[in-house]
Amino acid sequence: MKSLVLTLSPVALACAALSQPAAAQSAPTPVERIVITGNPLGSERSTQPVSVLAGDELVLRRGGTLGDTLDTLPGVSQTGFGPNASRPVIRGLDGDRLRVLDNSGSTLDASALSYDHAVPLDPLVATGIEVLRGPAALLYGGNAVGGVVNVLDNRIPVAPVTRTGGSAELRLGGAAAERGAAAVLETGGAGWALHLDAAARNTDDLDVPEHTPVADGEALARTDEVRNSAARTRSAALGGSWFFAGGRVGLALDHYDSSYGVVAEPDVTILMRRNQLRAEGEWRLDGGPFSNLKLQARGADYEHREMEGAEVGTVFSSRGGELRAEARHRALGPLRGVVGVQAESFDFSALGEEAFVPDTTTRRLGLFVLEETDLGPGTVSAGARVERADVDSDGGGRFGDARSRGFTLFSASLGTTMPLAPGWNVSAHLASTERAPTYFELYADGVHAATGAYERGDPTLDAERGVSADLALQWKSGASSLRAGVFATRFSRFISLDSAGVSVDEDGEVVTEDGVPLYRFDAVRARLYGAEFEARTTLDAAGWRWTPSASADFTRATNTTTDEALPRIAPWRATLALAASRADWTLRAELRHAGRQNRVPTGDSTTAGYTLLNLAASYRFTLGGQDALWYLKLDNATDRLAYNATAIETIRGLSPLPGRALATGLRLDF
Repeated sequence: MKSLVLTLSPVALACAALSQPAAAQSAPTPVERIVITGNPLGSERSTQPVSVLAGDELVLRRGGTLGDTLDTLPGVSQTGFGPNASRPVIRGLDGDRLRVLDNSGSTLDASALSYDHAVPLDPLVATGIEVLRGPAALLYGGNAVGGVVNVLDNRIPVAPVTRTGGSAELRLGGAAAERGAAAVLETGGAGWALHLDAAARNTDDLDVPEHTPVADGEALARTDEVRNSAARTRSAALGGSWFFAGGRVGLALDHYDSSYGVVAEPDVTILMRRNQLRAEGEWRLDGGPFSNLKLQARGADYEHREMEGAEVGTVFSSRGGELRAEARHRALGPLRGVVGVQAESFDFSALGEEAFVPDTTTRRLGLFVLEETDLGPGTVSAGARVERADVDSDGGGRFGDARSRGFTLFSASLGTTMPLAPGWNVSAHLASTERAPTYFELYADGVHAATGAYERGDPTLDAERGVSADLALQWKSGASSLRAGVFATRFSRFISLDSAGVSVDEDGEVVTEDGVPLYRFDAVRARLYGAEFEARTTLDAAGWRWTPSASADFTRATNTTTDEALPRIAPWRATLALAASRADWTLRAELRHAGRQNRVPTGDSTTAGYTLLNLAASYRFTLGGQDALWYLKLDNATDRLAYNATAIETIRGLSPLPGRALATGLRLDF
């Protein structure tokens, strides 16, 4: 187990709209809230399942990556490419089918290109994270067919600030031995608000149970660490808003940089940075057909360098911008709705001998409409989106001639939520979506050193098409709640990165030895279905407030063209937890179980099941007249060796889940 190391990590001061019932507070009281993601009309109930992390619950759950922070939420797992580059996976879908948003806008990065590319968002500065499970192509484009993760940080304040305040947090220990510092400050006056945050964090190689790592099919020396998994991360932001009688406008500038090791290669380090300028405005309109207008614009300059020792191997860069406008129209009879436009443009380049994707340009333009009406005691919503996507390659070298592909896409959705009895309601959602192939699905052709595979795209691919359905039953009474749902998605065309079952050299020629596995992007038919369950209640007994909770999920995914399982699908999982609160103390125990994953395609290997025990204690008190929260966590208390079934085959044997680790922290709000 790692020794304890002093760490400071950022906790942003959340605006009132993002307040969440504190998981670590004594006698927590549920708070009704309106989610932002996929909800431009501000409806109280969503036809799709949405999970929200904020407040103390987010503080106690967040890790070094979005994937680690959200893992074990119903229907959510992680790609598991080491501790520094792990994106969320929703219902078995990842990569470009999952839209990761920065305050409801594109991150304009290269994280969907490869499993080793981290998302340039630090969950430690987030005030809230919203996860929408299921298709969200209507509002966010075809590459949100699997769902949306929206990270909120209040860098452009959405409400006036009347006093100077902020927050800071100390963290010690953990499996990666974090060391860092952060601070958040917000101030304001008559009609204006200012936000400032800065953070720094260092980690060592991840501590895991002793195991024999496997690289390229060969066993390495036994170890209790994940090789080349240390990291250094820095971020800072300055933002402000001006409020007036008819609305608000704001601007924010942020910087993020990180250097971290690539687990697949012991001598490869990624140096990443992103600079972003973001503007946002919202106006209430007194006349005309529209009552409210919201505009968002952003531009970003992203680059990361894959260093091989002291030499620069490959440089990836992405420069682009996004513009989004939503206008809520006045009631048209029983209809209330919003119309919008979204335009996105970015140029991607890869320079170096190991560049496996040519320079490309991607342009997207989408128009959408969403309407909602009351139907008896319930609500019905319907919408449609038309999108144009152009993906051009500059070609050159082994990438051949320049190519240009254009796609006209259409998505539609229909949803309803209906009350059945006091506290009970049922929701249903049906969506038809189309997604354009990405630049790497079309044009990749080369060895990707970070994944240890030769990846080959197909420039003749057509748009991906799927139909999805969700059905859920929900109950809520005071602090008690239950949700049980099922979902199914059928793709008539599904773009899958699959093993070709052969090895090739660096020129893509088949070899019998000293090669790397060939992976190809192919269009197949696919079917995914599954179920999700979560329940929570609160009761008082023996002077304590007890909060038991449970959740479970499973996803079954099949390539119906070959009748094989789709790769990297999480097995069935279940979590049982019990929190006990008394006065200012809260104790919590959590048992997480993942079943054995033996439904794998040819070229992949099975993953054993595991059970992990996590323990935590927290204490709320006053320090210098300010609210403070101290917590202590013991993760994987039994030091169980476990592997992530959703990690790519070439990395799974190198990077087990973290071992037994003790961490403590102190958060101060002022």
